[in-house]
Amino acid sequence: MLVTNQLDHYYGQSHCLRSVTLEVPDASCTCLMGRNGVGKTTFAKCVVGLETPRAGEMFYEGYDLFRLPVEKRAAAGIGYVPQGRQIFPLLSVEENIRTGFFAGGSGGRKVPGEIYELFPVLLEMKNRRGGDLSGGQQQQLAIARALVLEPKLLILDEPAEGIQPNIVQEIADVINMLSSERSISVLLIEQKLPFIRKVADSFAIMDRGSIVANGGMDELNEEMVKEYLVA
Repeated sequence: MLVTNQLDHYYGQSHCLRSVTLEVPDASCTCLMGRNGVGKTTFAKCVVGLETPRAGEMFYEGYDLFRLPVEKRAAAGIGYVPQGRQIFPLLSVEENIRTGFFAGGSGGRKVPGEIYELFPVLLEMKNRRGGDLSGGQQQQLAIARALVLEPKLLILDEPAEGIQPNIVQEIADVINMLSSERSISVLLIEQKLPFIRKVADSFAIMDRGSIVANGGMDELNEEMVKEYLVA
């Protein structure tokens, strides 16, 4: 689904991604782990086109992402839920969801009923302003916005951050359903290990801009957690 090879990126003189090679298989959830500031969000932005790597290769379904401009990547099936949610607080819930259509170059379409089936609370609150929702509900809203274009690859940047436990569980259930029942590939950027273990099939750990360990979830051991994940 997604393959990056020897990806390098800089912010000024800061070498923030160093030869990052990572694969996100079809219909599975891969978690990119690591402490704050190691390059996880930068990597996600490179995939969706908000940053342009200095060197390396990126392939999505076999297509060269370097040749695909940012405005075409959502239409090609890459969904992105950024850290911090970034919903529009003055728009209604339904209007927020519909902004997802514009990311793919279309507008004015009706929100599919299955979106509200995934997140029933959004149906109850569809006429409320996005800014009136709780943090957890706003996270559900941000995910719903990304799902209206029926992505093949969904990138979630720390969706459990600052969210109440019951909604974290609901989000975990949705991620599991997306990968297992809808064959959507998920790249999860996350630090919370209990949440990761509920949803991820494989992991990669990033430290100082490099992938330092990766494998199936059964290969993630306490030594890795202590060295690279515990603050």
